Amino acid sequence: MAQEQVRQNNFLSFAGRNYIPVVAILVFLMLVIPLPTVLLDVFMAMNLAISVLLLLTVITTPKPSRLTTFPQIILLVTLFGLGINVSSTRLILTQGERFDGRMVRAFSTFVVGSDKGSDGLVVGMVIFVILIVIQTIVIAKGATRVSEVAARFALDSMPQKNFAVDQELNSGAITEEEARQKRAEIRNESDFYSAMDGSSKFVSGNVNAGIFITVINLVAGLITGMVLRREPFGSAIETYSRLTIGDGLLSQLPSLLLSFSTGMLVTASNSDVQLSENLKKQFSSSGTTYIIAGAAMALLGILPGMPWYVLIPLGGISVFAGIRMQRSQAAQELAKKQAEAAAAGKTQTGQNPADVSPVVKLDDLLLEIGYALIPLVDADKGAKLLERVTRIRREAALDLGLVVPSIRIVDNMTLDPNEYAFKIRGIEAGRSKLKMGYYMAINTGDIREEVKGEPTRDPAFGMPAIWIPEDKRADVERAGYAVVDPPTVIATHLTEIIRSHAAEILGRKEVKQIIDKLKETDQVVVDEVLDTAKFTYGQIEKVLQNLLREQVSIRNIVLILETLANYNPSVGSWILTERVREALGKQICLQYADENHKLRVMNLGQDYAELLLSHQVPSPDGSRPYAALDPVDGRRWIEDVSSAFAAMQERGLVPIILCPSEVRGLVKASTERELPGIVVLSINEVIAAENSVVVETLGEIKQKVEGVS
Repeated sequence: MAQEQVRQNNFLSFAGRNYIPVVAILVFLMLVIPLPTVLLDVFMAMNLAISVLLLLTVITTPKPSRLTTFPQIILLVTLFGLGINVSSTRLILTQGERFDGRMVRAFSTFVVGSDKGSDGLVVGMVIFVILIVIQTIVIAKGATRVSEVAARFALDSMPQKNFAVDQELNSGAITEEEARQKRAEIRNESDFYSAMDGSSKFVSGNVNAGIFITVINLVAGLITGMVLRREPFGSAIETYSRLTIGDGLLSQLPSLLLSFSTGMLVTASNSDVQLSENLKKQFSSSGTTYIIAGAAMALLGILPGMPWYVLIPLGGISVFAGIRMQRSQAAQELAKKQAEAAAAGKTQTGQNPADVSPVVKLDDLLLEIGYALIPLVDADKGAKLLERVTRIRREAALDLGLVVPSIRIVDNMTLDPNEYAFKIRGIEAGRSKLKMGYYMAINTGDIREEVKGEPTRDPAFGMPAIWIPEDKRADVERAGYAVVDPPTVIATHLTEIIRSHAAEILGRKEVKQIIDKLKETDQVVVDEVLDTAKFTYGQIEKVLQNLLREQVSIRNIVLILETLANYNPSVGSWILTERVREALGKQICLQYADENHKLRVMNLGQDYAELLLSHQVPSPDGSRPYAALDPVDGRRWIEDVSSAFAAMQERGLVPIILCPSEVRGLVKASTERELPGIVVLSINEVIAAENSVVVETLGEIKQKVEGVS
């Protein structure tokens, strides 16, 4: 007994997990295997109930594209209905008068009546034909046409909708996660309407098949009854007409409901509000309409011969409803005005300090443009700047590991018409001018022929350039100039500003976003840093800012946090930064090595290392220390470093100073103001790179600088 119970539970569990394949196989078997009339009644009732359920589901679903499974359900229900139709036809033809299907008999009685006679049959046939005409010409054909149009418009509008999402993302109105969700909704909507277009063809085909089967029932039934069973013509027509009408109604009613559901679904507005709410809102906006309509019905009721007992009460109800709507609208308007007045009373008046409101939050990143540059961000004119801005943020994430906030683009009438300015949290970080309709030709130093044009400078790198008209672009490129369009000029400038100000862009919010994303894959590392080592977001932020300030990518955040977890936060952000740099030694060294992995450096002399250490002033908060050199030593130090700097630049090399780790921060702090382009590496960082780079020493920076070898 227990084993039997276990087998039953296993079967039910299997059927529950795989009910769709099971249903599909059962429907297929219905087309082949005869069914008992009891089971046929059950299936017919189920078919009718499923159709009603689908209609109610469609009506109560606010957004059509949420019913992503509806096209597949249409196919299953259509196949189910055809299977029932085939089974009922088989039983009607084989049993004739002995057929005892209660659903078929009951529906035929509703239409034809219980008494035998030709009047009921004629009325029943007329009603049945009218139902078929409505189903074929009105419902099914209309649903099919609407599905085709909806699918075509969904596909045609897909590029515009995606472009609108890109504009919202670039303007900062939505986040990247919200943009991904919107794009997914657009794809789902397009797929849904395309699938509905195809499934509606099954619905119309089902209608035609049902009509054909009904005709077969009647004709084949008459032949079977009169030829094979030797029944009189009257008896045969009575029997098979009744059964055909009942069976036809049971097949066409669910099909009609399914067609109607399809039409309702594809014609619904793609909003988040149910149909009943939309109807209530849209048809109750004006009470005057109901008053006029009610008065018109009441006047019709007064005319001779009109059913006054119907029209006058309906008119009165309509007028009453219109008056109630007008009163409700007046009350809502009054409440709205009172709320606005109350809100206005609470706003600041400037009479005293207590009236001053909180400061409005500044945009993290803001690009202001003059009115002449507005076409660069106008989507209707094929603007490319928005796309470039999205690419800048993506490249910053890949290059520096920095989560760049959304860049908001606004027009500023106080700027020169051709001018733009880039601000970081309200502070200007860069500004330049463009010349619309012209290209910037940059002199890279390898030009073969000098071209005349309006002189200017590349805002990103300060290289000499000229403005040229578009028709001279090919000639200027042949002369050896690098020619770029205005959107590229802005994009390149923004890229360099973001790189040079990455430490300012990174805040606690961005740090939290990075760590939250890391939790999805490396929860252990995050727990060890935040919970075990007790690091705060602010302490992690300072270390990451120190790295970005020297153009060190923080993309390898796992290794950075693993290194931090090995130390106590109290040792200070600068010491932690140096330990992290040593852990990232291979990455940093390869960043400055050439294609042969050769790292060319200038060594720091022992005398300067001791001088800097002896004048070291530690920071009280554990941040970067500095060297308080006297004016004479400080001037000599800068001159010697400048000489080494110039010697390396003459050879086309990145100026790199190699020094002991304990003095690396002092070297960087004492040179970054006068010589911001110098890279300072510690010996420990080079050691961490192991065999990944080959170090070539070009000279040594000492009190008396040696020449570059």
